[in-house]
Amino acid sequence: MTSRNQPITIFTPSFADENNTNAQNLTVKEIVSRLPPELFRVIMLSSANPDPRIASRKNTKLLRYFRHGNSAHLLLRSVFCQPDIYFYPRVGPLDRAWLALRKRLSRNTSFVTHVVSSPEAIDEKGAFARSILQADVVFANSRFVAETIRQRFAVDAGTIYNGIDRRFFFPRFRYEAGLPLRVLYAGSLQSHKRPEVVIQAAANFPGVLFRIAGKGNRETYCRDLMRELGCRNVEFLGHLSLAQLGDEMRQADVFLFPSVNEGHPQVLGQAAACGLPAIAMKSYHPEYVLDGQTGFLLNSDDELASTLKLLLTNPDLRHAMGDAAIHHSKKFDWDRIVEQWIAVFIRVVTQNTN
Repeated sequence: MTSRNQPITIFTPSFADENNTNAQNLTVKEIVSRLPPELFRVIMLSSANPDPRIASRKNTKLLRYFRHGNSAHLLLRSVFCQPDIYFYPRVGPLDRAWLALRKRLSRNTSFVTHVVSSPEAIDEKGAFARSILQADVVFANSRFVAETIRQRFAVDAGTIYNGIDRRFFFPRFRYEAGLPLRVLYAGSLQSHKRPEVVIQAAANFPGVLFRIAGKGNRETYCRDLMRELGCRNVEFLGHLSLAQLGDEMRQADVFLFPSVNEGHPQVLGQAAACGLPAIAMKSYHPEYVLDGQTGFLLNSDDELASTLKLLLTNPDLRHAMGDAAIHHSKKFDWDRIVEQWIAVFIRVVTQNTN
């Protein structure tokens, strides 16, 4: 695959910690755990209890993350390691220092950026812009985000999706008749996610259980709204581990995700892998959902009540869409996606050394 006599060294300011569920860290951990150690040496961060797959991976170095002074400490350590690739830059002082320093280094380091933010968060003058404009190659986690980058920055961004962790997200073995129907929401309880829409839907379907997984500053408002509407069919689950979330998805019947401001939320892919038909918004063009086949993508809230009723009252449609979602989710298998990243890493290093 590569004519180099030594492995490609990749530095990423991402955390290997097993319990860190930040979207970037989850993505990088899945990629790193699948990179062939004979071809890639990886340097990343850890504060405690690294993912066992990464801790046991050969040719991997974990840099300790301290409470204070991390930017200077990590800059020195990462420069000393002389990486070939700086992968998945974050928005912070370490990345700014690297971008400023890279031209002065005797050995060039290629910047590889993966954009997962919502289009509204990608401004033309901020830290995201620096990460995009100064990168050697830019990829987005959906075609819609990639097109946004091309339009705003005239940068030819490619698309590499975030994958689905099959250890936790897989279909149920069978449907159990006689149980109350369940509608699940999973995500942070923030205003742009609109979890209150789930409460309003619950008020319209008092015989259905609505489960809300996540934490955030919108929780108090949602609880107050629940009492105001007299909802007795809503349960707040708090933050769930990936294993717990997978279990919840396999017990649910419909996944309801009313957020309107997203990049390409992995939770929709996770729900698909568990066989859940999804109801989401069309505004950010999520590719984890095929409209009318694996769920529904809505243009407005006016469509939500009728669409949810259709799924709740039609078990044949619900099960057919769930089966189609499982099949569609195979497109986002991590092994396939990491093969794309391996090709990118080899290409950028080859171009940089020629």
